[in-house]
Amino acid sequence: MSSWKGKSRGNRAGFRIFYWILRHGGIRPAYGVLSVVAFYFFLFSGKAFRFQFIFFRKRLNYSFGKSVLSIYKNYYWFGQSILDKMVLMSGLDHPFRFEFEGEAYLKAMVEQNKGGLLLSAHIGSWEIAGHLLSRLGTDMHIVMYDGEHQQIKDYLESISEKYSARIILIRDDLSHIYAIQEALHNNAFVCMHADRFLEGNKTMVTNLLNKPARFPAGPFLLARTFQSPVSFVFAMKDRALDYHFYATEAKIYQGPKETAVREVLQDYCEAMEGTIRKYPLQWYNYYDFWGVETL
Repeated sequence: MSSWKGKSRGNRAGFRIFYWILRHGGIRPAYGVLSVVAFYFFLFSGKAFRFQFIFFRKRLNYSFGKSVLSIYKNYYWFGQSILDKMVLMSGLDHPFRFEFEGEAYLKAMVEQNKGGLLLSAHIGSWEIAGHLLSRLGTDMHIVMYDGEHQQIKDYLESISEKYSARIILIRDDLSHIYAIQEALHNNAFVCMHADRFLEGNKTMVTNLLNKPARFPAGPFLLARTFQSPVSFVFAMKDRALDYHFYATEAKIYQGPKETAVREVLQDYCEAMEGTIRKYPLQWYNYYDFWGVETL
C-alpha cells in the first residue's frame, strides 16, 4: 500500500483572494465562489479523483452517479472547512453555531492531572476542533508533519488573531517523543491525527470499512507507553453553519504491550469508521489509502 506524501495543495494567491471576500462580503459569498473552485478541482484532481471514487463506489457501495456527485461535494465541503478555519483564526465575525457532545469527558481528563492524548483523523476540521478545545482551560499541543507549503502556512499565520495551540513537529531524531512526554507531564492535551503515515514509518494493519488498511503505529504505541487517558475527537459540520464536536469517553490502555496497542487501534478505527459512515462527505483523504493501485 502507498504512503501519504505529507504535502497539502493550495496557493497563497488563492488564500488572499478568499480572505478578501471573507472580510468584505462574508462567508456566504465566499462559499459561492468556492463552488466554482471546487468544480475546477473536481475536473482536474487526477489520482485523487480515482481514490475518492473507489472510496464511495467500493467502500460505501454508492451508485456510479452518486459516487461522482459525492466527489464534487467532498471537494466543496473541504473548501468550506478551510474558509471556516480562516474566519475563526483571523478573528472575523462569524455566524457559526457549535454543539458539544462528550465535552464532560475531556473536562474529567483535565481533572485527573495526567494529561491526555486526543486522537483524530482527516475527517471534518481538526483546526476547528482545536479552536473549540481552547475553552477547556489547559494547554494544547498538536503533533504534525511539517508538510504544508511554507508560504501558505506563513500566510495563514499572518491573518491569525491568536492560535493558542503549540505545535510539536515530528522529527527524524525522535525529539518529538520527549516533547510529547513533557506536555503530558504538565497535564496538557496532545492532539494528533492517526490515519496517515509517511514512507518508512512503522505501521499496523486492521480493517476499515471492511478492507485491510495500514495505520501509523506511533500514536497507538504512545497511548500504551505514556499511560495517559485517550479520547477520540472529531469536529464535523452538520449543516453549512453548524459544527458538532464529538469526544469519546477517555480510557487508559494498560496490560501487555502488544495487546494494549492493538486495543487502542481497534477502538480508534471503530470511532473513525462510525464518523465516516455518518459524515461520508467529510473524510478528506486524497491518496491511496487501501492500496487500490496494487489490487
